[in-house]
Amino acid sequence: MPVTTATPNAPTTATKDDTTSDLSKQYDTPLGIAHTTMQALKDRIKLHYDLASDYYLSLWGEHIHHGYWPTDDSKSTESKETAQLNLIRLLLEISSLSPSPSQPLRVLDVGCGIGGTSRYLASELGCSVTGITISTKQVEIAKRLSSSSSEIAGDYIPHGKGEVRFIELDAEKMGEFFKDDKRFDVVWISEALSHFPDKELFFRNAHKVLKSGGKLVLADWFKDAGLGEKEFDADIKPIEDGMLLPPLCAQEDYVRLAEQAGLTVFGGPKDISKDVSKTWDISWSLVQNPSLWAFAFSQGRDGIAFLQAFRAMRRGYANGSFRYAVMAFVKA
Repeated sequence: MPVTTATPNAPTTATKDDTTSDLSKQYDTPLGIAHTTMQALKDRIKLHYDLASDYYLSLWGEHIHHGYWPTDDSKSTESKETAQLNLIRLLLEISSLSPSPSQPLRVLDVGCGIGGTSRYLASELGCSVTGITISTKQVEIAKRLSSSSSEIAGDYIPHGKGEVRFIELDAEKMGEFFKDDKRFDVVWISEALSHFPDKELFFRNAHKVLKSGGKLVLADWFKDAGLGEKEFDADIKPIEDGMLLPPLCAQEDYVRLAEQAGLTVFGGPKDISKDVSKTWDISWSLVQNPSLWAFAFSQGRDGIAFLQAFRAMRRGYANGSFRYAVMAFVKA
């Protein structure tokens, strides 16, 4: 279901007066409806990405993740597309991943979206990448964007120096699904783990599917540790609600869960909150299209809450209550 609403000349930065559309002003308070069960949350996440992935592609591009503008004047005006690649390169840097001339790295891209990172790792590093996502629509788009042929034969799709494949799979089942597979060199997860109800299970599964010496490479958003109730209700609650997230963790929670699963910190955690916050200035500006808010309204409370969360993201970054970090772990 295409929901393309972006205009070619949409502005790329938000104005200082926080310009909003008339419809967006009507929905300026958190709706705050909790998820009834974790399975209901998963179903809503799948539905969201099945409905909205065409919109993501048209508005934000093939990389559905934050941009990274290092606090360096020479990079502050880089495009969002370049900034998104900067984030991938930062993750490669902190995890010390590099092309292998003798044996391509086998990568599991968890929560792969429409395959932007999978394709980058294949084309630039020659990796053999398996991308998994809970969304049927995202698998369809990822395959389409990865092949120049109208017919895709076989499992893996040659792409650049490497190859990619995409599988519809609930990430919480990846440990069992890949139990008979060769162990992966890398598990890569960018801005997906925050969606998972059972984060402890993810780290155990990552340990299970990694070969000895393999690395878990991770980027995600977090709540600041030690938030008061007022700050949580104002900033974090509408983000959890609108972005379909179970309770957010703090950065140190991921480190603790990784270590409990048998992984060791390799790089980071590196807090880059200030360097990625521009993402939501750009996003808020791009979504000020009345037809988009009308579409969100037609989708019910989840659609409205999703767009409301954009404002909460900006406020959270500005207040320091919402954080972003990258990190890497290794399996002994």
